Amino acid sequence: MDREASEAVRRTAQKARITRIDITHHQLVLEPPFPASWDSQPRRKFPATIVRVHDDAGHVGIGSGDAMYGFADYQHLFIGTDPLDLARHSAVLDNIGFHAGRPWPLDIALWDLAGKIRGEACWQMAGGRSNRIRAYASSGVHRRPDDMARMALQVVERGFPALKIRFGRPQLQDDFAVLAAVRDAVGDRLELMVDCNQGWRMPWDTAAPWTFDEALAVARELEKHNVYWMEEPLHRGDYDGMARLRKAVSPALRIAGGEMTRERYEFDQLLARDCLDVFQPDVACSLGMEGLRKLAQAVEAHGKVFTPHTWGNGIGLAANLHLTAGAASAPFIEFPYDPPEWSIARRDFMLKNPIDIDSEGWITLSDAPGLGLSIDEDILAATLGSSSTYG
Repeated sequence: MDREASEAVRRTAQKARITRIDITHHQLVLEPPFPASWDSQPRRKFPATIVRVHDDAGHVGIGSGDAMYGFADYQHLFIGTDPLDLARHSAVLDNIGFHAGRPWPLDIALWDLAGKIRGEACWQMAGGRSNRIRAYASSGVHRRPDDMARMALQVVERGFPALKIRFGRPQLQDDFAVLAAVRDAVGDRLELMVDCNQGWRMPWDTAAPWTFDEALAVARELEKHNVYWMEEPLHRGDYDGMARLRKAVSPALRIAGGEMTRERYEFDQLLARDCLDVFQPDVACSLGMEGLRKLAQAVEAHGKVFTPHTWGNGIGLAANLHLTAGAASAPFIEFPYDPPEWSIARRDFMLKNPIDIDSEGWITLSDAPGLGLSIDEDILAATLGSSSTYG
């Protein structure tokens, strides 16, 4: 940005104040249902919360993620404030996250708004390291070995460099059979990751997470198939178990986790105890854009990999793409993709231009201000459930 443009932004920013926050809740009917591998109840609707932050110059920032439970008690902390004071907003949201539900969709919207005011893309605001990042296909359905092998071959044809497989079938031997079938089908054309989904549970699922011995036994099987990383092999708070597991397995099998870890001090513990090789916090769920920008720096300073969980909608995916491309050097980033049950059209239903990869698996981010997204207002109107306005 040249000096004249910077001065124009400064003059605009001096006048800008947040005037209103709109929160709307939407439900996309899923037919057929989506049988998510980490949920015992098939999903018949896909909820999406959209957060819009308005300033007095007519700019609107857009974010999405959790339902913003309890935010009504805290909205006054933002009305009338400077939209460019992102560090202040992040600190307030961190405090709200302790007292109420996860408020990080607002942080995404604030970054989008700040980018539109400043005339910068969010990837540039996050550090400007790159405007593109390669994606790995993240499956979400428990398919049979032959079906999963066919899906893996489609992933190769589309240009993805890697595929994540979900464990959690009734018997571990069924999971191992799927992994073997996929490796036999694709050979060394794909890196393979395995998500064990032991870090957390849905409210109605009460199965205990694996013990260290159980996780180690699974790891030995994964090593046979040259798995790139083993994700969430233990409960998210089992720091000692994760540290032991890292030391016990081959260095070629990376231990990944942290997708639902919420507090910075918890990530600091994971770093200090050398629990993980790969850190996966999602900007829509943990610490927001500003918090994860700083965490990405700390993770890479420790020689670890920062590459977020992105299993939400297209707005959350875009935020994670901008953050990671701009602030980190990830080998690739999660791209939820398992059609027909989980298609790009379903995931990004609120976007006029759904996010997709090129023929070699890359996603290139534009220089458009903020997140650079165009919202499909007609679809949002058709799926609207409820709304709230503050300000």
